[in-house]
Order: sequence, then structure tokens, then C-alpha cells
Amino acid sequence: MAPDHVAYGMRASYGMPHITPGHIAAWERGVAQPTVNELTALAGALWCTPGELMGHPTTLLEHRLARAMAAEDVARVTGIPLETYLRMEETGQWTGDKRQSDELRTLFNLPPSDFVAIAGLEEELARLLTEAVSTRWQAHIRPIAKLVSMERRDLKDTLRTMHQEYQTFLAATLGWTGGNASASEESRRYLDNIVARFWGGLEGQ
Repeated sequence: MAPDHVAYGMRASYGMPHITPGHIAAWERGVAQPTVNELTALAGALWCTPGELMGHPTTLLEHRLARAMAAEDVARVTGIPLETYLRMEETGQWTGDKRQSDELRTLFNLPPSDFVAIAGLEEELARLLTEAVSTRWQAHIRPIAKLVSMERRDLKDTLRTMHQEYQTFLAATLGWTGGNASASEESRRYLDNIVARFWGGLEGQ
């Protein structure tokens, strides 16, 4: 559909008289972004879901929009006051308790990686993983499993492999000539991307 057709559909069917073909063109080029209501109307005009327009959601708000759910419904299912839930969307961080978190994961069908991201737990996960690959990985299975809400047995192979990989880099930096600069850089890069490596390792099991 051409921008003028899409704009007309949003104006005529979704009560958005301010939308022009220029808006549509700007969104297509990525130089501007639609508001929440505009995104919903745009999806309707294009006969698709907001999720299909957004790509993979990364925030609490994006996850809700991708599933075409009302904030009131999410608040009701999770047992959180609507105003509190809306504040979570505004701040971009989920702060519900364990029961509410379980309800959210079920409602959105969230994989552990997505839940950790919207709960703002990636920094803590990176810290635990760094300790695991640097010291005894076995001692860190329990806190990591608790953080990502997974069974400990499902993490063992990935953590063991990551520990071996990182220790290999470290060993290469400890030569009698002062170490391997390339290996040292690799070990730093490994830690910088440790959360992504962790999720990738789990997916590859």
C-alpha cells in the first residue's frame, strides 16, 4: 500500500486526522516513530498485528503491543493495579513479585532471556556468569538458575562449556613472554558478551 492509502485508512477508520503520507514515509525510513496509538492504528490499516511491524520486542510495552493486549488485561491477569503496571511500562522495568512474574511469563509466553531483559536483570546475570567462568562454575548454578527461572540441570552443560572456553583464553594470556595480546583481547570480549553467549549456548543444546 502506498503511504497516502495507509494514511487515509488511519484517518478514516481509526480517528487520526493528523496522519499524513509524510508520517508514513518517515516511519518507513526510520527517521520517526509512531506513538503507541498510532502503531496500533497503523497495524490495523495494514491488516497485521503491531508485533509484525515491530520485530522482536525488547521492552514490557513492546511485548504487550506485540500481542495486541490492553494494559488493563495485563494488570488484571497479573494482579497488579493498573497505575502500577503502567508505571512499569513507562520505566521499562518489570518489578512484580514471583507470582506476578509467573503470571506475566505465562501470559506473554516469555522465554527466560526476554523476561530477564524486561525485569532489568541482565547486569546481575552478567555478574554471576562472569564469576562462574572465572572461578568454580558449579558454585554458581543455583543462583543463576534462580535468576533465570530454569532448572539447574538444564544449565550445567552450558556453564561447563563457557568455563572451559574462558579458561582457555586465560591460559593463552599467561605465556612466559608476557602473554598473548590477542587472547587477552578475546577474553575481555568474551566477558563483554557473556550474557548473549549464555543464551546462545542454551539454545544450541
